[in-house]
Amino acid sequence: MSAGKKFRQALADHKPLQIVGTINAYSAMMAKQIGHQAIYLSGGGVANASYGLPDLGMTSLNDVIVDVQRITAACDLPLLVDIDTGWGGAFNIAKTIRDMEKAGAAAVHIEDQVAQKRCGHRPNKEIVSVEEMVDRIKAAVDARRDPDFFIMARTDSFAQEGLEAAIARAKAYVAAGADGIFAEAVKTEEHYRAFAEALDVPILANITEFGQTELWNKEQLGEWGAAMVLYPLSAFRAMNKAAENVYRSILETGDQKAVVDTMQTRMDLYDYLGYHDYEQKLDKLFSEGKNK
Repeated sequence: MSAGKKFRQALADHKPLQIVGTINAYSAMMAKQIGHQAIYLSGGGVANASYGLPDLGMTSLNDVIVDVQRITAACDLPLLVDIDTGWGGAFNIAKTIRDMEKAGAAAVHIEDQVAQKRCGHRPNKEIVSVEEMVDRIKAAVDARRDPDFFIMARTDSFAQEGLEAAIARAKAYVAAGADGIFAEAVKTEEHYRAFAEALDVPILANITEFGQTELWNKEQLGEWGAAMVLYPLSAFRAMNKAAENVYRSILETGDQKAVVDTMQTRMDLYDYLGYHDYEQKLDKLFSEGKNK
């Protein structure tokens, strides 16, 4: 089964489908073993974690594809990838889609911000015309080789143009071939219901912390018509806070005793990695070598 088919199957099996952010390969392995069915790679997360940069469109296709390859090599859950604005014109977008498929991604979302983009939950975003975004979507759809590869259109227009215009844009994006709609930074039950009632494709709710949207529960969002609920950087933020506490404690106290209970144990780390299976294989190889 292709990665795209896995994503569509997970979407059909879970209403709504929870999609959790995995900042690296190990996080993806943890998410799978805990029981999640779909994972996500945030463009902002790649910029922050892999390159020490803000989420301002400063990373490239090549920067993101490296992390996609690392995650898909370690975990077979369907991976949704943030491809920002597609990194250029029609030819660049086509290359992005083909490279994402080759790297093992199951789905992508492409947005209608200008190339000099901002975080979706920050003020002063600028968006391109409907016509330009429609061209982006058509270029993406035409480029995919697996018909199940899922191409989602993200609209950042709600904050600038309001609900009615944002829905009009979403309709145009679906007509251009988008398989789903990512309605960025919408806020209320009314907004979600309006998108769901106007469109006949799956709607994604981005439930990101410290943003414009309340931390709605998946049951509420499902009732309001959301087919996917995204938690893009929840675990990453938790990791960062935990690391900050450890760094401070070591500096202030001279050791890590006060925070060791907040750490993942060596055995838990090994369990997620399957370390002991590797070790037993190594022991067997050494044993066979000694018997020769």
